[in-house]
Amino acid sequence: MTRVVITGIGAVSPVGHTAQTYWNSLAAGHSGLAPATLGAAAQATGKLVGEVKGFDPAAHFEPAQLAMLDRVSQFSVVAAREALAQSGLELTDEVAERTAAIIGTGSGGHTTVDESFRRLYAEDAARLHPVTIPKAMMSAPASQISTFCGIKGPTFAITSACASAGHAIGQAFHMVRSGDATCAVTGGAEASITFGAMKGWDAMRIMSSDTCRPFSRGRKGMVIAEGAAVVVLESLDHARARGADILAEIAGLGMSADAKGLTAPDANGMARAIAATLADAGLTADSVDYINAHGTGTTANDAAETEALHKSFGAHARNLAVSSTKSMVGHALGASGALEFVATVMALHDGVVPPTMNYLEADPECDLDYVPNEARRMPVRVALSNSFAFGGLNAVLAAKAFRL
Repeated sequence: MTRVVITGIGAVSPVGHTAQTYWNSLAAGHSGLAPATLGAAAQATGKLVGEVKGFDPAAHFEPAQLAMLDRVSQFSVVAAREALAQSGLELTDEVAERTAAIIGTGSGGHTTVDESFRRLYAEDAARLHPVTIPKAMMSAPASQISTFCGIKGPTFAITSACASAGHAIGQAFHMVRSGDATCAVTGGAEASITFGAMKGWDAMRIMSSDTCRPFSRGRKGMVIAEGAAVVVLESLDHARARGADILAEIAGLGMSADAKGLTAPDANGMARAIAATLADAGLTADSVDYINAHGTGTTANDAAETEALHKSFGAHARNLAVSSTKSMVGHALGASGALEFVATVMALHDGVVPPTMNYLEADPECDLDYVPNEARRMPVRVALSNSFAFGGLNAVLAAKAFRL
């Protein structure tokens, strides 16, 4: 089958508005977690969030364009433009028709929905803006990337809660590998730090009261975040023919469903997804060096993910470097898998494993090497990026350092 490589990355995150600033911040252990400042969301919760602070939409879009763009689509287009610029991919008519745009999101234009409901229920508005639905729909980020970037191939959205971006990147990978597309612009986006959403998350009682401490003793829960990340995938032959710089190779996708419940994580379902990824990539368990973990910071998730790694890797689990970048940027829901995949790609490219920050001490149920509090320089040949979502929906991506 066709080999698939990564030639461009883009990101808008709580610790940087470009992929490079995002990665530099992760490698330095910088945190983007702080109290909310976005409108009514600031009054909805006293918890920390991973907000994209200082983002100026007017620096990227004309006023008439902004009228059609929810915050989630703004993030998506900015990240896609950056990824395409780095890749150097020229979207001629022929290439554009063979390029897919597949974006994952958990809630689509949530800012538009929340503001519209406030106008209806709190202000007794008689009508809403005529483009409320196009701005709010789940497929808006993918459609806007297609429009702004000129992509004419298969374009659609995937929504599977926190696994949305992992599923989206994986489907794009399979399309390029099978020959259904030559290139793909793919990733995930989320912008749901809103009054209504934060009230919903607070009601679940899984939000941390201090910060995000994945895998650590004393962890108290997750921190909600926003942002977007996009990668450009190409067939190896296409990338080499145009002399593209190759960042890494995407090698496999594994998916599974727990079939047990909406919110309780299941180590067996996670392990099935990991096994499927290794099989799809043709990799052995002992070839993996690094895991970018789902690592939400909740008691149940981190213990289940650790158990899944033991089930999947056996004795080799003790040799893995495992880290959760959610400790610095929070849980960006449908965008998290894409932000984490970009971090995984950069770990392969630079030979640096980002840390799990805020780690206090070992928990008996979490007994692996979580790269606590300081990045580690080490060779990374093969890495996995885990996404385990509400609803028991699991997606795991495998990437390799590029070699001809």
